[in-house]
Amino acid sequence: MIGDIHHFGLTVRDVDVSAAWYVDVLGFRRDGEFESPDGARRKVFLRHNGLLARLGLTQHRDGAQAAFDETRVGLDHVAFTVADRAELDVWATRLAAAAVVHSPIAPANSIPGGAVLVLRDPDNIQLELFFDPSDMVDDEAADQT
Repeated sequence: MIGDIHHFGLTVRDVDVSAAWYVDVLGFRRDGEFESPDGARRKVFLRHNGLLARLGLTQHRDGAQAAFDETRVGLDHVAFTVADRAELDVWATRLAAAAVVHSPIAPANSIPGGAVLVLRDPDNIQLELFFDPSDMVDDEAADQT
């Protein structure tokens, strides 16, 4: 049986720049590093108090330097949950203060009552901060068992 997501990895152009952005903008903290013996790749591992999964950022020495493009096969985006709709307003203010370009908060396309705020990291990877009201119902049901 599959449990939860253990970690997810993103390829970035500059692991130090990207790690600093995830720490400064989204509140992650550095949790480890790795460099291959031949120097072909470097990784920085990040954690966030709100996530069970770890985020790994990988820089490949000989990797392409083009910005991320979700229209290519592979990753489309990563969505992080927030506790409630009001938290999206807090994030919009925080992102604006950090001069991070982001969308207005908008209704979610596929989840009634859901709302989303979209931004991009330094490598153009689309990130979403997502409120799903059904998560609240699921949490309440779990509390009653």
